[in-house]
Amino acid sequence: MVASLSLPRIMHVGPGAADELGDVITGLGLSRPLLVTDAFLVGTGAAEHLKASLQKAGLHPQLFSDTVPDPTTDSLASGLKALHDHRSDSVIGFGGGSPMDTAKALAVLGVQGGRMRDYKAPQVNRGPALPVIAVPTTAGSGSEATQFTVITDSATDEKMLCTGPAFLPLATVIDAALTLSMPPRLTADTGIDALTHAVEAYVSRKANPFSDSLALPAITTIGRYLRRAYADGGDAEAREAMMLAATQAGIAFSNSSVALVHGMSRPIGAHFHIAHGLSNAMLFPAVTAFSVHAAPGRYADCARALGAATTADGDTVAAGKLVDALDELCRDLAVPTPRDYGIDQDAWHRLTPLMAEQALASGSPANNPVVPTADKIQELYSRIYAASSL
Repeated sequence: MVASLSLPRIMHVGPGAADELGDVITGLGLSRPLLVTDAFLVGTGAAEHLKASLQKAGLHPQLFSDTVPDPTTDSLASGLKALHDHRSDSVIGFGGGSPMDTAKALAVLGVQGGRMRDYKAPQVNRGPALPVIAVPTTAGSGSEATQFTVITDSATDEKMLCTGPAFLPLATVIDAALTLSMPPRLTADTGIDALTHAVEAYVSRKANPFSDSLALPAITTIGRYLRRAYADGGDAEAREAMMLAATQAGIAFSNSSVALVHGMSRPIGAHFHIAHGLSNAMLFPAVTAFSVHAAPGRYADCARALGAATTADGDTVAAGKLVDALDELCRDLAVPTPRDYGIDQDAWHRLTPLMAEQALASGSPANNPVVPTADKIQELYSRIYAASSL
């Protein structure tokens, strides 16, 4: 199999990398970036600090901070207006997955126009688009290095996966110091998101030696450092390790794929407004348990990388230990079940058939070691809701 690989052209990684953002943009011959961020980073002063550093570098940035968690088609309208009013020649995504997803969508819509639905998978979008420069402040989504964006259709509540090189950042600036302010819940959710990316990239039907070479080290690093970062947000070593692992996992799944966890997660986020990483975490152990029998060797490799099994364990035993380890991780990081989170049981069961349909339509379940039917996905949703409380 020939793997088609895509990565950002420029990556600045390490302490102080954010201070080099102005030089990166200047070096690309750009001068009028739209700085896309959120209200939280405006409130902390981080967005204005970054804007000032860009101005000091001789650039002419414009701040747009009206992004929303899990961006919607409606939320893009004001961003497009800001983009055009500023005559932007580039877009900076500064924040977690939502600002970066918003920046990617604006970069494509700003040049090509149309509706976001026009770019929904299985459509592969190759451009043109404005250059995107990604500056992540969370260690989880991996969006800084992927050719994907996810936008919710405001009219239907469908989370649309949009894919292709048009959404791949041209440059990425990765500075773990930007993650030090993440609270424990966000640390946990984004960390499990990164672990899900790495495991799904490795067990995907589209896995390849390149994605494998990044997925397994990411799993190992997350196994060593996620609990530390959750327990102590000021642990700089753990934060730096998690940031690198999240980017590795992002590159891995961008060049392989995600699978059933993500396919089932997006509808939960769209209909119940649960953060993406948290909805992944709610699903991860049960979906893995459903899938392990179809690829025990691949899941066993993940278990050994995570530190949940050793080479003395046979593949079937090791794969089972991975499921147990994911259950334990979710307990340690206080991941709630849908019931614990407060989701109404009747609403969950009423929406289950639609969520199953939307999960399959995204294409991600087709990459899973076991490709489920809609009925099986509904059964999994029911089982996950009925799971034991924390």
